Amino acid sequence: MAAAMGLDNYGAGLKPGERSSAPYAANAVPSRGREHAEPECPMRSPFQRDRDRIIHSAPFRRLLHKTQVFVFHEGDHYRTRLTHSLEVAQIARTIARQLRLDEDLAEALALAHDLGHSPFGHAGERALDQVTAEFGGFDHNAQSLKVVMRLERKYCGFDGMNLTWETLEGLAKHNGPVADPKHSVVAKVAGLLGHWRSLELSQYASAEAQVASLADDIAYVSHDTDDGLRAGLLSLDDLKEAPLAGPLAKRLTANGGGAIEPSRAIYEITRAMITAMVGDCVAESRLRLAALNPGSPDDIRLAESETVAFSDQLVGDIRALKAFLFERVYRHDRVMTVMSAAEQVVVDLFQRYIAEPSLLPEAWHQAAQQRGGRRLARLVADFVAGMTDRMAMAEHCRLFDASPELR
Repeated sequence: MAAAMGLDNYGAGLKPGERSSAPYAANAVPSRGREHAEPECPMRSPFQRDRDRIIHSAPFRRLLHKTQVFVFHEGDHYRTRLTHSLEVAQIARTIARQLRLDEDLAEALALAHDLGHSPFGHAGERALDQVTAEFGGFDHNAQSLKVVMRLERKYCGFDGMNLTWETLEGLAKHNGPVADPKHSVVAKVAGLLGHWRSLELSQYASAEAQVASLADDIAYVSHDTDDGLRAGLLSLDDLKEAPLAGPLAKRLTANGGGAIEPSRAIYEITRAMITAMVGDCVAESRLRLAALNPGSPDDIRLAESETVAFSDQLVGDIRALKAFLFERVYRHDRVMTVMSAAEQVVVDLFQRYIAEPSLLPEAWHQAAQQRGGRRLARLVADFVAGMTDRMAMAEHCRLFDASPELR
């Protein structure tokens, strides 16, 4: 079976620079198209074009000043949403190449997956979800889809970026199929799509979308470990007791790591974590591909389980490492103090704009004049979600007598 699929070639891995698409890759069949018909680009594939539109968008540039774990002024070397997205894209391309998938689609999805994130990371998302609870709540994955379909306004013929169906599908299913028809994401996606075509939310996404999702996990558990160590929230001795990273830290120490300067030791551990997780993902996914023997991208979508996946052992290790990071980094007093204040900034801004829409920028104020209730709340949520950390702080200073320092 493996030989029939061409899996014998990459049982030992593709050679550096080697590319070979499989029949189950997204580019093995024509794209299902774009919401607004456009002539094809003579120099780029549809997915390369999607990637380029994402990179050249304003929401992508704003990720530079949106929080990953630490807010923008806490240090120039900590990750932001932009650097996180770039790391996810690099990992996604590596995995996609080894599995003979379309690297450009995997990269486009990796670069776009956080476009809907609010300022101040998950703290800002929690705050927006709280204040919009009676108006449908806030979910950054659904917001990413809204950004690329409606909120980016730079093209003459349409709102949004007019990305391919495959890219939209991957964004909508970033966390897997949405099987419950009552799930809030279902209504939000339906509202965006109108009468165009279904994203088939109850099915699995393409293999490329599954790659981007796992690359997201790999990137954030490794670089949040790195940032936690560099911020002093964790020590190398603490890390020895952590799942996944612990054995790597112990091995480094056993091999004379005590003589290595801390910054080099930290990087040695995190790069080993990434290598281990990527290797596990590729190996497990090859086994699943061989068992499924897909002949088209739709065979991946119609499978009974994920085709691109970690081994059961690694799933448990990553879950345990996330719990460790949650307790030791995300819930650390230093982080919680800053993020609690950041949540209040987001709540304050939302409530003030709702009460006085005239305080919004002119274009947003004009749009607000035609709205009330739920529609006004959704517009204000879109505006606040699009802010960078420093824009949110500048607006809070403008509109309120006192603002937190977030330190």
